[in-house]
Amino acid sequence: MSARPQAAYAELVTRMPAPAPGGALAGVARRWWLGLVQVLAGPAPAPAWRWRSAQERRAAYAALALATLALCILNAGTVHGVPALHGPPVASTNQLPPTLGQRLLAVALVAPLPLAARYPMLAWRAGWLALLLSPLVPAAWWGGWPWGPPQLLALAGAFGLAGIRQPRPALCWMWALTLIPWWLWLAADIHDLNGPVGATIVFTAIPVAVDSIGSRLRTQRALATQTRRAEAERAQRAVLEERARIARELHDVVAHHMSLIAVQAETAPYRLSGLPEPARAEFGSLSAAAREALADMRRLLGVLRHDEPAARAPQPQLADLPALVDAARRAGVPVELSAPAGLDRVPSGVGVCAYRIVQESLSNASQHAPGAAVTVSVGQDGRAVRLRVSNGPGGPCPGTESGPGHGLTGMRERVAMLGGSLSAGPAPDGGFVVSALLPLGEPA
Repeated sequence: MSARPQAAYAELVTRMPAPAPGGALAGVARRWWLGLVQVLAGPAPAPAWRWRSAQERRAAYAALALATLALCILNAGTVHGVPALHGPPVASTNQLPPTLGQRLLAVALVAPLPLAARYPMLAWRAGWLALLLSPLVPAAWWGGWPWGPPQLLALAGAFGLAGIRQPRPALCWMWALTLIPWWLWLAADIHDLNGPVGATIVFTAIPVAVDSIGSRLRTQRALATQTRRAEAERAQRAVLEERARIARELHDVVAHHMSLIAVQAETAPYRLSGLPEPARAEFGSLSAAAREALADMRRLLGVLRHDEPAARAPQPQLADLPALVDAARRAGVPVELSAPAGLDRVPSGVGVCAYRIVQESLSNASQHAPGAAVTVSVGQDGRAVRLRVSNGPGGPCPGTESGPGHGLTGMRERVAMLGGSLSAGPAPDGGFVVSALLPLGEPA
């Protein structure tokens, strides 16, 4: 539908007066009125299905085109002429041969069906108008009815595809409007109401089934939306928790350095003889500032830790990787470590980040890829530390996130904090590789 009818419908909805407080009846009437407007001129909702591929879409369109062609041929083949030129056609044993115009009419009554693939509401509106107006044309079909069975099948299909995305008031209006032509034309034969009654029963069962399917689809969509929202919130919470954990670890590193500054500033007057009084005062001022910073850091730590106990051991560094690898081997993980000497000379923040990445990778490898060989390589130059953790075929990525874990989330947060880069992906041999580049300088 074009943008102009959509804008007109939106303007109508906004101009509708809101129900007064407690006016439940007014609210119901407003919903039903909007449902009628939606059915007659409102914007058509998107189809209830999504094509998974272009091949599936082409196959569905081809099947719908073939079904439409078959219905057109059947409808044109069952139409016949009637003596009367006006009014509802009457069954007659002396059927007249159909004219070319009547055959074209039979085709036109079914031709809008392909619109239901993309514009189901437009297809139903066209089918409904044909149901309402086609009896005015002097033609008749099997049984003397003013409509052919293929036309009714096409209308029922368009009704189902259009009504499955409509709210209940709009679906009820579609049902009521569809019954109007039946009672308008078939009830003219007062002596036999089997036609209108049977049509009413059939076209009552169809909306009930469509409403049931539509309600289920709406519930599934709402559940899927809620699930995506919960997943996004869970991922965001995991990021925040990981950042808090990183901040706690960095607090311990910074507190260690600040303690060294305070101790060195306090002991400098005793280690350095002959210091003038202004220099002694300066060292005292430095010590006081360092201890004040330590106190602020402890208060910050209390905010970050919440109910978690404070860590008593020093933060691990790259020099602790051999012990970590030995522990993994004792746990049954075949690990090979390749690391240069001098790993203890990297900045503490970089060392903690590298250690945690290797620790998380080994933990996930033992949990999700038992028995797969793991290789840990560490490289260092004057500008960065390079990490590479890979496992062989037979298991997922060492940093894969399976279940409630957030291994890759924590790795990315740590690397991003240092201004580095992290990559994780399948290896050509069927294994998986996690690589990290950790700059030794300030993050960009």
